[in-house]
Amino acid sequence: MLPDSRMKDSKTIYYKAYDQDIVTSKNQELRLPSGYQWYHENPVYRAFSGLVYAFFVPFALFYVKFILHVKTVNRHVLRKCRNTGFFLYGNHTQPIGDAFAPGLYAAPKRIRTIAAPSNLGIPMLGKILPMLGALIIPDSPDDMKKFLSAMEKYLKKGNCIVVYPEAHVWPWCSFVRPFPETAFRFPVRFGAPCFCMTTTYRKPKSGRKPRITVFFDGPFYADSNLKPKEAQRRLHDEIAACMTLRSKNSNYEYIHYEKRMES
Repeated sequence: MLPDSRMKDSKTIYYKAYDQDIVTSKNQELRLPSGYQWYHENPVYRAFSGLVYAFFVPFALFYVKFILHVKTVNRHVLRKCRNTGFFLYGNHTQPIGDAFAPGLYAAPKRIRTIAAPSNLGIPMLGKILPMLGALIIPDSPDDMKKFLSAMEKYLKKGNCIVVYPEAHVWPWCSFVRPFPETAFRFPVRFGAPCFCMTTTYRKPKSGRKPRITVFFDGPFYADSNLKPKEAQRRLHDEIAACMTLRSKNSNYEYIHYEKRMES
């Protein structure tokens, strides 16, 4: 996508479709166990979850600041909704960073990140991801009701719901991939504000790893005068256009993504 900025020795990854899994695990097809809970009333569980979350905050700070060296632009816009829950949409380009960085960006709010069931199969980390705020996508209509109920409760508590509408992580991808309108049915349903965070990659002053800058924009609101599907489409179009425009700040490819032509 950025041919003039491609490193001579950059890795090339070929893809057939934008929804292709680039990063996979042995438990890619993992399904949720029976009786899985998205919201816990048990005070012991909630207290332990708070401790686990607090333990990972310093790790997130160290990783984002000193490993990825992330610079943020316009993050202050999140303060416009400091007293209410909101959705935060972003492009999915960092396998580890995308799990922890939003917790710093949205602080002091707790984050709840929508994630695929396969994440529960990640060695060691997978089992504690729900305590860190992972909202695992259900695979049945009955479970979807519980999922939505939990999401509504978290929003009422002022939490930040993180959504990666591209769904699949493409490491160091310098462009925003097309994503579905259905990713915006939640803010339309709950009448909640939205923000977007666009991760961009620029040529480093030294070394090979790109400089990372994350841009924040919003808030965006669903139009309550439109029918749900129409409001969902408009919200999608506004945020997709904003993220695509911000992605133009990328001028460097650490990994080159190239579509494989059908033979």
